[in-house]
Amino acid sequence: MELIDSHTHLDFPDFDEDRTALLAESRALGVRRMVVLGVYQGNWQRVWDLVQSDPDLYAAFGLHPVYLDDHRLEDLHELGDWLTRLAGHRQLCAVGEIGLDYFIETLDRERQQALFDAQLQLAADFNLPALIHVRRSHAAVIATLKRFRLKRAGIIHAFAGSKEEAREYIKLGFKLGLGGAATWPQALRMHRVLAELPLESVVLETDSPDMAPAMFPGQRNSPAHLPAICSALAGIMAISPEQLAAASTANACELFNW
Repeated sequence: MELIDSHTHLDFPDFDEDRTALLAESRALGVRRMVVLGVYQGNWQRVWDLVQSDPDLYAAFGLHPVYLDDHRLEDLHELGDWLTRLAGHRQLCAVGEIGLDYFIETLDRERQQALFDAQLQLAADFNLPALIHVRRSHAAVIATLKRFRLKRAGIIHAFAGSKEEAREYIKLGFKLGLGGAATWPQALRMHRVLAELPLESVVLETDSPDMAPAMFPGQRNSPAHLPAICSALAGIMAISPEQLAAASTANACELFNW
């Protein structure tokens, strides 16, 4: 069973003690490729250095809405410079993690929107997919994506919306990222949505080190948990783990041109 982890933060200090061993373990379990996402200007070089150390790692660069107070205006210009310098590199795969977060009420929504718009424009300019963070902001994100109509679309990370919201994203060409959150027994609404999602629109992810699945409560999440996440989600979707893994891998390869 071959798997792709479409959303990790493997550069985070949580992995400094055992990153090499963890990558080897993940590969032994069938996780062949992993995407590492930058979230603020200060970690882009760390992400790129990590990705350059391993041919099966891929990088995305972005300014995450949760780090809004850390972002400076010049960071957007620097993001454009990074994308220009790395354009066409096989290990640059997307713009992300970007998006809107309305869960944290202290984050200025106008500033978030301006930053989101600017980064979607970069995704359009460089013909890259966008990897999108959405928390309690589906309506605003959908409205924004309808304005931009990205040619290569992208992934709605940690999708936890309704059937109707799923339908809107899919119409815009986006894949829905599924991970540990949906494995929890109390995620009943998400279980109902999962059962109706078209297989051609889903990709698997961990969000390592966050979003640990129900099978590993309170633990650091990692790509090595992806096979267990796949099995749990497949059970909810009433298909085999092999079917879900094959669909997710094909969808990620199509999106990233692998």
